[in-house]
Amino acid sequence: MRVLLVEDDEPVAESLRRGLTRYGFEVEWVTTGEAALRHGGPYDVVLLDLGLPDTDGLDVCKALRERGDVPIIVISARSDETDRVVGLELGADDYVSKPFGVREVIARIRAVMRRTRPRTAAGTPDAGPDHYGTRLTIDRKAARVRLDGEEVALAPKEYDLLAFLTEEPGALMSREQIMEAVWDANWFGPTKTLDVHVAALRRKLAGAITIEAVRGVGFRLEIAKVTGGDGTSS
Repeated sequence: MRVLLVEDDEPVAESLRRGLTRYGFEVEWVTTGEAALRHGGPYDVVLLDLGLPDTDGLDVCKALRERGDVPIIVISARSDETDRVVGLELGADDYVSKPFGVREVIARIRAVMRRTRPRTAAGTPDAGPDHYGTRLTIDRKAARVRLDGEEVALAPKEYDLLAFLTEEPGALMSREQIMEAVWDANWFGPTKTLDVHVAALRRKLAGAITIEAVRGVGFRLEIAKVTGGDGTSS
């Protein structure tokens, strides 16, 4: 996935670029609004700082949105609600306040891409199922899950939750991240529905994955290790 990073703070930009590259993203970095508007692309998502040296990032956001529908995620030290609202009204798809972690930004990118692209269009034409251990496969192009070769019937949100958690096995995801990614960025209802869906995945995929609840934070998915007959894992 190609990212256009518009950020004039070099330490922040370098940290983001290193982190995103580590996770397989291609990053083009520019430091001004003018350079962002001149950039010919192509790119799949824009990470846009509001505090640019030559122009207000909100004006850049508006100009980019008028050009097309490429997802825009605003990254800014401005945490005022007014800036958030204005950014979203001008066409931004999400808003991340500094300071933030690279994993949070990646989760936001993936959530935005899921919301802006039809599920059946996800992945490349030649992409096959993703394998998690020896028992579980997820075909993201067809939105199908198989356990030991047999298809598992999952409700739509159960599938979306599993697809999100398996993007980074072992990573701790907060309830807020999960609700925004799987349900909606503007979800304000109770998160009890999340617990219900986690319980369903635990039951349907028992032995292939574990989903650990971290009190007061969220959930962590782990791929079950294969245990040999002598009790050792491989």
